[in-house]
Amino acid sequence: MKKSLLLFVAVAVAAVAFAQGQGQNPNPDYVAFTQRWYNSAQDVGRSHNNSPTFFVYPDSKVDEAGAKALLEELGMMATAEANQSVVFVLNPVGEKYDAKADFDAFVEMFNRARSGNLKVVGVGAGATFVNSALAMTDAASHIAGILTIGGKAAKAPASSYGVPAYVAGKGAKSVAKSYIAINKAQAQGANKYVNADEPLLVVAVNDNAEASLVDIFADAWREVLGKNFRYNNYKHTHYEGMTFGQYGAGELEPFTDWEALGIKRKVVITEQRQGLPWLWYEYWPEELIEGAPEKSVPVMVLLHGNTNDPRTQAETSGFIQVAGKERFFVVEMEWQGSRNYGAMGHDGVEQVLYQLLAKYPQLDPTRIYAEGLSAGSMTATALGIKKSHLFAAVGGHSGGIFKGARGLFSNFDAMWDEATQKRGAVEVAYCSVLGTADMVVPYFTPDNYKDNSYLNAWNTYQQMNGMDVVMDLDFEKDAVFGFTLKDRQTIVTNKGEGIRIEMGQHYKGEKPLVCIVAVMDYGHWNFMPTAQIMWDYFKQFSRDPQTKKLIYTPNK
Repeated sequence: MKKSLLLFVAVAVAAVAFAQGQGQNPNPDYVAFTQRWYNSAQDVGRSHNNSPTFFVYPDSKVDEAGAKALLEELGMMATAEANQSVVFVLNPVGEKYDAKADFDAFVEMFNRARSGNLKVVGVGAGATFVNSALAMTDAASHIAGILTIGGKAAKAPASSYGVPAYVAGKGAKSVAKSYIAINKAQAQGANKYVNADEPLLVVAVNDNAEASLVDIFADAWREVLGKNFRYNNYKHTHYEGMTFGQYGAGELEPFTDWEALGIKRKVVITEQRQGLPWLWYEYWPEELIEGAPEKSVPVMVLLHGNTNDPRTQAETSGFIQVAGKERFFVVEMEWQGSRNYGAMGHDGVEQVLYQLLAKYPQLDPTRIYAEGLSAGSMTATALGIKKSHLFAAVGGHSGGIFKGARGLFSNFDAMWDEATQKRGAVEVAYCSVLGTADMVVPYFTPDNYKDNSYLNAWNTYQQMNGMDVVMDLDFEKDAVFGFTLKDRQTIVTNKGEGIRIEMGQHYKGEKPLVCIVAVMDYGHWNFMPTAQIMWDYFKQFSRDPQTKKLIYTPNK
């Protein structure tokens, strides 16, 4: 199924607008209050990507004034506003909470909100409903985090995907036992329990009966609710929408909190002599801003997708989390341009990098890498060919090289000609990450692999790198990729329905110059665990500062 990139943008924008509550039917009667924030400014705050939606269940029915008073008592509005959230206060359907009726109402609201970062808050009888009817049922696999205050305990089911939870108020330790059970969590310090294989499955307990609601919510946000999001990109693409239970459990992923990782973000807007200013975001591990040795810090360039918010890759790719662990510099550029900022294009990306190298002597010009999403992946793919002197390795998620009119960001004929001219004289390492259920930039099957954009990209890098160019595939050799790759492995993750990764590498002599990572049954978006895979591949490559030849230093 082929779709134009313009159609992809229209679908994505429509989905985001719907998820933010625009164009919906009036709220049902049980919705006591709704408020939403949407920050369209591109140079401040966070993006709307993975912004939270809160379902708040009060102790008893409230009117709009009572709902506002509860939210004020919880002190959650500033947090909601800072994170571009949507807040719903949901009354019981009847006079009191009823497990079936209010579960059905939850499903209705879930389908309307279409949020991948749903936080559920329950107080008193509302907490009891959340504990029993939501947390201990299949609803848990659709909820990113739960806060219950003063509710009664519920019996844990025999099996569950689990849900991150903060349990507070009288009887909290008793209530927490079922959450600890479904999360398969073990004690980690006082009043905290963590799953050994999935650290986002955490249970925090606050049994201080005197704690105020505002203090409880603030601590719950720090310890649990602000740590993760959950969304579903399995067997479809998340912005196309889904109904409750349609694609199984959503995957838990870390919410991007650069401050908690010891990373400082700088927003840079530079005036140009002609046209609109350029915009980029710098992410600096704090200890590297001042005092890092000269030419010691690798540079990771992130490129957002077509018309995406320019913070998209930093906040959704997983690279900020990897930078927090491995301490390298990240820059995400508004490469495409918008109403407010100029389009950099390939030459502009190069110019910004030289500006950064001149401004920050600690950056290493021999270790510059680029990665993007969708159109950003196509652009990163083109940069590795057009600016091969600058980048040691490039790659991307959900994008390759299209032919003809679809090659808006990396046209196959132009890329192939340049690769042919450079064949064997220039080497750039290339990492291709894709979802096999992507319907926007489709993966191939044995019947339609000719001119597939991913295969075009692999072939172009094989051509430039002086490798065997594998255009004719044989799926008896490899059922996923159609040709033989070394270092072939299968990784079964603990994300969602056990999302599986298939990967392997194509070598030129001793150098693995093409790395391919297929996320099986995954749609058109980033899969955050692949950021570490891509970085582990990238960091093996650098450029000789004088000759510009590619240097391969295998990971130990």
